[in-house]
Amino acid sequence: MSELSQISRTLLLVDDEVNIINALKRTLRPDGYTILTANNGEEGLALLAEHEVGVIISDQRMPHMTGVEFLRKVKLLYPKTLRIVLSGYTELESVTSAINEGAIYKFLTKPWDDDLLRDNIREAFQYHEMEQENLRLSRELRSANEKLSILNQYLEQKVVDKSHEIIHSINLLQISQEILEHLPIGIIGIDEQNMIVVSNKCAEEIFGQPPGTCLLGLMAGDALPDVLLQLLQKIYPGDLVQLDDEIVTLNEGVSIRVLINTMGDISQSKGIIIVLSPLKES
Repeated sequence: MSELSQISRTLLLVDDEVNIINALKRTLRPDGYTILTANNGEEGLALLAEHEVGVIISDQRMPHMTGVEFLRKVKLLYPKTLRIVLSGYTELESVTSAINEGAIYKFLTKPWDDDLLRDNIREAFQYHEMEQENLRLSRELRSANEKLSILNQYLEQKVVDKSHEIIHSINLLQISQEILEHLPIGIIGIDEQNMIVVSNKCAEEIFGQPPGTCLLGLMAGDALPDVLLQLLQKIYPGDLVQLDDEIVTLNEGVSIRVLINTMGDISQSKGIIIVLSPLKES
């Protein structure tokens, strides 16, 4: 135990005999305790109300209030203190019940052995400090658990909010896809790797895809007709361009108006959007 922690240890001596108080102080002075003294139980309680005391040594035989009566009151008011009775063997029977009920931590006899007394008090302070440390750790653990509970509640709410956001986005995507499918014009989206990533029903009909098949996942060079690929070659990678009113005729003799837009103007997306509008036969 460091010298600093020993200096912070406060010991209360309660005895109506001044010579006993002085003898105890002489014996315990080398251990560096802060020593408070009282001549009776009432004075002892008054000191406890003003000072944080770790260990109390009280004589049993005192007028007005015995040591056991005093320490029983101390246990109710200051249960974390370590309470020691110092008395003769003849009074052991009178303090036995107090020992059994926990009002007294230890019984020491008069006359005492100085080394044994010092060892017992040192052990009492160590026990008291261990109890205080356990309380501190329990408070810290309780505080950490409370903070963790609050954090878990926050994260759970974030998960719920994010789930609602994802569901909302999925609903919007489904609505957008349904609208896309029912448009009277063909829509094709091509990503940076030249893969078709968007295609609606009208576009598939324009290119004569069999029912139940789609263009999604095909490479543009493999799925689109040459006349449309030639238009795409006019677009340089990275450029933001728009080709309007390009009219092409497919192999089947179907004429379509083509509008091509590169993406990236108002979003982070890269790729090409092709809008195909079949021309009505005159």
